[in-house]
Amino acid sequence: MNDINASQKNSKPQLQPARGTQDLLPETSLAFRKIDELAFAQSRLYGYEPLQTPIFEFSDVFHRTLGETSDMVSKETYTFQDRGGDSLTLRPEGTAGIARAFISNGLAQNLPLKFFYTGPMFRYERPQKGRYRQFHQIGVECLGLESPQSDVECISLAYDILKKLGIDKKAQLQINSLGDPESRKIHREKLVAYLDQFKNDLSAESKIRLEKNPLRILDSKDPGDQKILQGAPALKDCLNDDSKKFFADVLAGLKALNIPFEVSDRLVRGIDYYTHTVFEFVTTELGAQGALIAGGRYDGLIEQMGGPKTSGVGWASGIERLALMISPELFKSDQKIIAVLAADDIAISKCLQISQALRNRNFQVEMPLSGNMGKKMKRANKVGAAYTVIVGSTELEQKTVTIKNLGNGEQKTIPEAELSAVQFN
Repeated sequence: MNDINASQKNSKPQLQPARGTQDLLPETSLAFRKIDELAFAQSRLYGYEPLQTPIFEFSDVFHRTLGETSDMVSKETYTFQDRGGDSLTLRPEGTAGIARAFISNGLAQNLPLKFFYTGPMFRYERPQKGRYRQFHQIGVECLGLESPQSDVECISLAYDILKKLGIDKKAQLQINSLGDPESRKIHREKLVAYLDQFKNDLSAESKIRLEKNPLRILDSKDPGDQKILQGAPALKDCLNDDSKKFFADVLAGLKALNIPFEVSDRLVRGIDYYTHTVFEFVTTELGAQGALIAGGRYDGLIEQMGGPKTSGVGWASGIERLALMISPELFKSDQKIIAVLAADDIAISKCLQISQALRNRNFQVEMPLSGNMGKKMKRANKVGAAYTVIVGSTELEQKTVTIKNLGNGEQKTIPEAELSAVQFN
């Protein structure tokens, strides 16, 4: 027994990533980069410019804007005090940070503005497929445009990205209207009056929300709450004429662009700053984590943060979930790999020069530096090289190189001076 304890004591700990995080190995990293690059390129076609904000902000940026009763703030934020005594929060989403940057940098005079962002976000959630505590998002924010057509354009961009990724047929657009502040006030009053009848039967969490933000109860997953909500007043029945027209114009724009959608009366989103349009592209292929892209309009957010009254609409998408959906063929490079092999040590310097010359022509080059020619050739095959360029003492003496097509086995020796003209087709 003592020997076992001693063995355990002296053994090194097995280091693992923290719960809810993951190492992005090469194949996954390639998929992430492809999604990021494709989404940014498509966003540029709509006039969006890149903007990056810090991964942590003063806590008020999120706690005041997302709502103290939202799950994101009450349960999920990583909040800490730094050495200067300031309360900081790792960003759980992108919109509030973009709004803060808009105010901090005095960008109101440049409206309208369109921003694309990408990067890691942090939420203390229960990890499951497609959901991590450190996750990555792409997102867009359109500021200063109040028309329903800007909502349509924003949704159209999201739909185009899904098409480019080849997964538009696997996702469905669900959309709803929260109405303007006047409509929401009417709905809140009716909802509170209805739920007060069942106050003792609501879940503990919904009892808290009933006092602070009753609309969030519509988000409840509690079976008892869901049963009570079946008879709750619907948002659509409380919309005033302006809100109805705004929503009708959004739906008309989607129809004009042949973007299929389904109106979902229960879609409210889990963040306090949304008004009018809210939407999600959802899929049934990822289990419980079915939202691929989610967003909406937030006309009161920037004013709430102390900035000028500024309308806004945007969306965000989890890259992890998109990566689970796309075909691996999408992010495979079609660039040919050339392996440069030194048959003798004396040829290494020449092979280094040839490798650099080929890279200057934008070829991907692999130069195995250890082992005999058999091992070097195995390495060339392992990395998927299409051609090898071989240099040994004979080639050095004759100022030639030997080129082998690994696809059909054809091999030829040419003057080294002619290598710069070879196209490797």
